[in-house]
Amino acid sequence: MRGLLAGALLAGVSQAATAEMVLNAGNSQEPESLDIHRSSGVSEANIQNDLFEGLLTQDAKAQPIPGAAESWTVSDDGKTYVFKLRADGKWSDGTPVTAGDFVFAWQRLLDPKTASPYAYFIDQVVNAKEIRLGTKPADTLGARAVDDHTLEVKLLGPTPYFLATLTHHATFPLSKANVDKFGNDYVKPGDMASNGAYMLAEAVPQSHVKLVKNPEFHDAANVKIDTVRYFVTEDVDSELQRFKAGELDYTYTLPNQQIPDLKQTMADQVRIVPYIGTYYYTVNTTHEPWKSHPELRRALSLAIDRDVMVAKITQGGELPAYTFVPPGMSNFAPWESKDAKETQSQRDAEAKELFAKAGYGPDHPLTVEISYNTSENHKKIAVAIGAMWKQKLGVDTTLTNLEWGTMQSALRKKEYKDFGRTSWIGDFDDPSNFLDLFRSTAGEQNYPAYANPDYDKLMDAAVVEADPAKRGQLLAQAEQLFFTDQPIIPIYYYTSKRMLSPAVKGWQDNVLDNHLSRWLSVER
Repeated sequence: MRGLLAGALLAGVSQAATAEMVLNAGNSQEPESLDIHRSSGVSEANIQNDLFEGLLTQDAKAQPIPGAAESWTVSDDGKTYVFKLRADGKWSDGTPVTAGDFVFAWQRLLDPKTASPYAYFIDQVVNAKEIRLGTKPADTLGARAVDDHTLEVKLLGPTPYFLATLTHHATFPLSKANVDKFGNDYVKPGDMASNGAYMLAEAVPQSHVKLVKNPEFHDAANVKIDTVRYFVTEDVDSELQRFKAGELDYTYTLPNQQIPDLKQTMADQVRIVPYIGTYYYTVNTTHEPWKSHPELRRALSLAIDRDVMVAKITQGGELPAYTFVPPGMSNFAPWESKDAKETQSQRDAEAKELFAKAGYGPDHPLTVEISYNTSENHKKIAVAIGAMWKQKLGVDTTLTNLEWGTMQSALRKKEYKDFGRTSWIGDFDDPSNFLDLFRSTAGEQNYPAYANPDYDKLMDAAVVEADPAKRGQLLAQAEQLFFTDQPIIPIYYYTSKRMLSPAVKGWQDNVLDNHLSRWLSVER
């Protein structure tokens, strides 16, 4: 009897030791694309960060650490980087990761035919901007494979944030042999070769993306989770119910109206953390009345009561935003907008004056359209803003709900009518990551189609400025000029808002809200 019991216990231990460890993650909208060069959303980046690894990667606190490169050196003038790739770096098909794969991927990123929304992201590399604008050939890029394990990168000037950019999916490598074989279908399960901690196993539209552990990953021995399932969870109320039912280990966000109650009833599982991101409305300046009337754009911005918005609508500890660059970013000369110093009554009074100056009023009413991607939270914000505009300025507002991919396409192609709901989440801790979006040459992610030569000059001067203090001042001047023109309406600075199961271990709160699955475990 004792022998049978011991055998049963040993069998139980063996079964537990070999049980699959699964992480079930809420991931908001349907991924636009898993192509690292054709996506721009957070839901896609969450998956891509598990599938691929750049020259640098992020630790559990989202700090840059060695990734596909085990080391690097920087020239005295800060303009030349030499990266040494890991000797044991492999693609999931067992072939080696080479410096040539990085060169290939960066050239593909810049190729105008790729039409990447992030093509501008490596403009600091010699000739990158000219290549993406089609004025120089791809082989002039300031990135070359010295040999299979050595990548040399030349920059236009010293760039203090350059290493941090290399943790972003736009700079990840692609297996040239694999893309040559499958073309754009390399993103399909069974066709994709990835060099990160996981491989793509399934991608079921409007359902989930399933990843499985990559045995070829250089640190596979320390990856604890075997399977990660990213679930499409656009409906925030349904997502919360799935979490409560134990179907999700963490949520993408929270329903705003339920946050106060959740803080009371499930406080140990609520995670609300500062997040370097800005929620804003972009204005389509490609047509009238927005093209020639900055005073009209400013009037509608002033009429939004941001204090009411964060206190009554979002309820997640967000801060009212009157500028685009979030507070506390490094390498910046902080400045305070005049609007932030005034009372809402003062802002409303100026809004009415500017609205009348633009020629609008009871005898010439204004009707506008707000487009937003599917989310009850986005809808509530749009309804509140429309009500404020109606009450204070007599503006009639129509709301248009679009699916994520359709909304992204409308923003990039400037096909939204008046205002488009969007946001920018910092990829790294430097204001250029926010302000580069609005260069006249930025491309598709310049959603308002903003173009001011003086703004471009300030941003160009910041690129080559070696003195950090002077560079910060140039960037601040650029943002002040930008808000003189008012091509966007900032609304609030984000916090990340999630439910997190106690079963998830290794989670580290961070302002980028990045949580690579390789650092986590699940103990049910």
